[in-house]
Amino acid sequence: MLDHIDRVITDQNIKCMKAIISIILLAMTVSLSGQKINLIAESAVIEKIGTGYSFTEGPAVSANGKVYFTDQPNDRIYVWDEIDGVSLWLEGTERSNGMYFNNKNMLVSCADLHNRLITIDENKNISPLFENYEGVHLNGPNDLWISPDGGIYFTDPYYHRGYWAEGHVEAQDTRGVYYLSSDGKVTRVVDDYVQPNGLVGTPDGKFLYIADINDGKIWRYDIDTDGTLSNKTFFAPKGSDGMTIDNYGNIYLTMGKVWIYSPEGELIQEIEFPESPSNICFGGKERDILFVTARTSVYTLKMNARGVNK
Repeated sequence: MLDHIDRVITDQNIKCMKAIISIILLAMTVSLSGQKINLIAESAVIEKIGTGYSFTEGPAVSANGKVYFTDQPNDRIYVWDEIDGVSLWLEGTERSNGMYFNNKNMLVSCADLHNRLITIDENKNISPLFENYEGVHLNGPNDLWISPDGGIYFTDPYYHRGYWAEGHVEAQDTRGVYYLSSDGKVTRVVDDYVQPNGLVGTPDGKFLYIADINDGKIWRYDIDTDGTLSNKTFFAPKGSDGMTIDNYGNIYLTMGKVWIYSPEGELIQEIEFPESPSNICFGGKERDILFVTARTSVYTLKMNARGVNK
């Protein structure tokens, strides 16, 4: 019987079925291990809500629950609404990658066409925010998180881009993490990573989690009053592209699948998607829809947990 089913359904459907089965089994595992709540909503299934992109990235939730995400190789930003679905929002984004909404409801983007941070307002006007560190251009900002006081933490690894001018080289002497304070002061706060990538902070502004993707580790830091970081603590044995956090303090990583770690650093759940996830956030008016960018497609999954950003 199973052999017959395998012959008549498509490979894509097989992947989706496996993802659904994986979710059900993992939800049972979480419940049996003593968790007070199953993070995935009852009867929830992974939904593909958009496809045909080159490489999706940078999901950021706005104040009204809409999620903006990039198709980075095609230099576009799309927007998802839980009622209206996905639509094109902007073409020509300076190759935006990681994004986050600031307190003025403007998108702040890691745009590596010119190796800088930019802002994009509601009228789609682009303005440079920061582009040089100690007089030298950045390697290529990748991801960011904005603290409650408006300070911006961003990673600056190096991924060579084919659209850069011939002769473009890695300019900074380290692949670092930076802090741009609300008054415009920039500090390099991490300088000992192989390849920094995803990052996320707690909503109270006390802790910051950063992925060293090529070293396969997540580190947690205390955020000091001046924005610098201290008390570097090993958190999880995984790299991660994008990251998010829920209202229980759980940290969500994207590395082959979605990995969910408790605030204590315990792996509590894994979720497989039909494509390898690149980034993640919570969206929707109730912030209870997990939104995942994954290569050529974007996916949603209804959760019992909620996001905490905006």
